Amino acid sequence: MNIVCLDMEGVLVPEIWIAFAQASGIPELRRTTRDEPDYDKLMRWRLGVLKEHGLGLKEIQAVIATIDPLPGAKEFLDELRTLTQVVILSDTFEQFAKPLMAKLGWPALFCNTLEVAPDGGITGYQMRCPKSKLTTVKALQSCGFDTIAAGDSFNDLAMIQAGKAGFLFKSTDQIKADYPDIPAFEEFDDLLAAIKKAL
Repeated sequence: MNIVCLDMEGVLVPEIWIAFAQASGIPELRRTTRDEPDYDKLMRWRLGVLKEHGLGLKEIQAVIATIDPLPGAKEFLDELRTLTQVVILSDTFEQFAKPLMAKLGWPALFCNTLEVAPDGGITGYQMRCPKSKLTTVKALQSCGFDTIAAGDSFNDLAMIQAGKAGFLFKSTDQIKADYPDIPAFEEFDDLLAAIKKAL
């Protein structure tokens, strides 16, 4: 049995932090897991920037409400889900992802959760488990699934390399150059064709 594991931001929807950086006028918040491999370091830094500017969950959710999936993402996901089981493995947070999942037709999502103060300030976060994407892929494999994965960032590489097939999608030139053995695609039709072949 197969299960396809997809990253969310940069693959199915635009990067939330980049959109928020543009909307808030804080360019340093454009930094993502494409730039910083250490997710904990990246998040602690982001929370510091938010606190410094007096911004919280409400402001980020207002920006997320304006974000639509990448063109063709919902159609890709809809077709893929007629062929096999699909789960989105993301380092985002429940409080960010809900409106985006609605726009994608409520696919299965495994992600993390934010710790939010009564005043709406984001005080911390809880990861679902350590190395959440790789840990989840290994758990799925332990229950009899063959995994096929696609993502765009440093934090997707372990799950991509751990499965029976894995792909980079809309990744950076640097990551593609550093991992030339991983097939890389830019269009949903090409990724779908590669996944179908792997199935």
